[in-house]
Amino acid sequence: MVAAARTQTPELRQTGAFVGPVDLTEPDGPERLVAAAGRELGELDLLVNNVGGGDGEATSGFLGVHDQAWQQIFGLNFFATVKTTRAALPGLIRQRGAIINISSNGARIPSSGPVAYTTAKAALTALGKALAEEFGPQGVRVNTVSPGAGADRALEAPGGVRRPARAQARRTA
Repeated sequence: MVAAARTQTPELRQTGAFVGPVDLTEPDGPERLVAAAGRELGELDLLVNNVGGGDGEATSGFLGVHDQAWQQIFGLNFFATVKTTRAALPGLIRQRGAIINISSNGARIPSSGPVAYTTAKAALTALGKALAEEFGPQGVRVNTVSPGAGADRALEAPGGVRRPARAQARRTA
């Protein structure tokens, strides 16, 4: 198993995974990760794209999300997967491997979360369908899993997704 992480935590090291210290939003990050994984373990036969975040950073609605936030959120939640998949696909085709993309239920219910995040996850879901059509005939299985929300800071904080500021204000008034 290979894991990519900007920083290696003790918990991640305890999994026994080979940890590639890489930022997948850097232009060459995904290629470096796939190359390091190949050197360490051989050609990949499974890719799990489980990168994501930024959903709590842009909760102010469409007009409140500036271009830089859109770019950061799409860079992490969509383009990191595009670049990692592109780097891994030649080996996955040879191995007749599989790709699993972790999206979000917000991709199908965009009003349930921050617009930039849910839009990036909708793009990821569409990418999974396109990859399945293109590479399925070559033996590569592609699936997208879309989990629902879990309790975290982005959901529970005052002004967060689950507690918008106007609802919080009504509760305290």
